[in-house]
Parts: sequence; C-alpha cells; structure tokens
Amino acid sequence: MKIQEKEDSTQFTCYSIKPVHTNYIKPNESLNTIIESAGPLLEDGDYLIISETPVSVSQGRLVDESQFKASISAIILADVWSKYIWGYLLGPLFRIKKRTINNLRKLPPESRAHKEVVLQYYGLKHALKPASEAGIDLSNVPGTMVSLLPNQPQKVAVNLSRQIQEVFSKNVTVIIIDTDVTYQLAGKKFTCLPIAIDGIKSNTGIFGYILGRLGKIAGPTPLGTSSKISVKKAIEIANIAEDYQKSLEDHLSTVYHMNNKFGKDGSNITIDMLNSITHTPAIVVKECENNEILKNVSE
Repeated sequence: MKIQEKEDSTQFTCYSIKPVHTNYIKPNESLNTIIESAGPLLEDGDYLIISETPVSVSQGRLVDESQFKASISAIILADVWSKYIWGYLLGPLFRIKKRTINNLRKLPPESRAHKEVVLQYYGLKHALKPASEAGIDLSNVPGTMVSLLPNQPQKVAVNLSRQIQEVFSKNVTVIIIDTDVTYQLAGKKFTCLPIAIDGIKSNTGIFGYILGRLGKIAGPTPLGTSSKISVKKAIEIANIAEDYQKSLEDHLSTVYHMNNKFGKDGSNITIDMLNSITHTPAIVVKECENNEILKNVSE
C-alpha cells in the first residue's frame, strides 16, 4: 500500500492506495470483475476510481477505424492541420509537450480514418484538436479498434456503487475518470471532452484546448460520480489514482506504449495479447484515519 499526501492552504490530507487488478475486460463483458476484485479491499467512505476505457469496452463502445473512408476534410485535418500546422507551427507556439509535437510530425496515414471517426461521432470542434480528440482511446483496445467515451458514466458510477453496497455492504463513492485533462483559468474549470461532472464546463473541443494553454492543468477529468462531491475533491482523488497508475509497469496510457509493450503495430494487437498482462482498471483510495500526516510509508 502506498501513502500519498495532498496539501491545501490549511491542512494535509493523507490517502492510502490499493490497486484493483483484473484480467482484460473484453467487449460487452460486465464490470463485475472490478467489483469482485475491489470488494474485499473496500471500507465505508472509500473512493473507487475507475478508468473510462474499461467502462467503454464493457459497453461495447468500440469502433473499427479500418471501416471508415477518410473524407477530404479528414485528410486535410490529419495531413495538414495536425501534422504540419500543429506539428511545426502552433504546437511549438503554444508550448505543447515535445513528445506530442514529435508524434504529430510522424502521424501515419491511418490518422486520416481516425479524424473521420472524430468528425462523424463528435464533430469539427473536436476534430480540430490536434490529438486525443474527444477522449477517443486508441490504447487498451485490439486491432484497429478505438473506444469512444462511456455512455452515461454518471449512471454507471451509481449502479456500481449500489452493487458494492448490495454485495459487500460497503458505502463507497465510485468515480469514473478520463486522463484527458481539466483546465483551470480565472477560477473556472473546463475540459475539451464532450462530458464531465457538474461544475466542469465540458464539450469545448479545440476552443478549450487553446484556452487551456493560458491556464493550468487541474488534473484528470471526472466523468461521473456515484454521490455528490465537490469538483475539487473529485479531481484531487483522480490525480492520486492517475499518478499511481502511471507508475505501474504494465500501464498502457497511449497507443505508443502499447506498441512498445507488445513489440507490434497496434493493428496487430489481439485481445489474447492484452489479456496476457495484468490490468489495473481501478484504484481504491482511502483517506487516512484522523487525517494523520504519514510520509514515505509503503508496505
């Protein structure tokens, strides 16, 4: 168990973390495996943080990009707008990450079909975003599939919390998060994603992305919560879970990580290959008793 601490202007809040390990959650498979694995770890008042991709895959929210023929608009967006204008001009101007700039400059021809999917499902303001458009995930999915955002994540979070209460008699808060960030500017929080919890302005697309360059990153975006908690608290807990997941050896946060892990191009990665590694689709986050200040503790 790892202990982390967060600080605000008045006090420390300590958290302990317990990972929830499962096999790969397959398309149209229930999320019961997360509940079964998390249940014994949970206590009243805990937070169960679940990544959005396994939820989407469970719902069958997969799209095969190889079945899409790129329109002229998609070709321009991929080959000119993202690859050259953002890769060589706007990217450096807005000081986006060097890794992102390098990836944009090397965009493969398949990115045209990807832009077409974004256009058809989410529209131009999301397709204009140079990368990570509308939360569509290319990692942790087989072949030429991508996963769309989960359907009704708030409802999913509520249902999972009820299941935990019924099966394990534990009252916990379930939070479904997306690694696409929430920005903060002038006291307001917003995200490019089409959906987010109340209190975060969503569906801003390219406009939010550009405006976000002027603000700061608050953290991952909570898409749904099973109970009413503040936006600040939801993002704080989401940050802790994401930081832990990033530290894991088998963490596949991008399609590039996935390709490196399996030594194959993404289009050749199978469900069996994804199932061959340990997945951590959820994290249990606990607040320390009596708000103790615990430092550098692990077991």
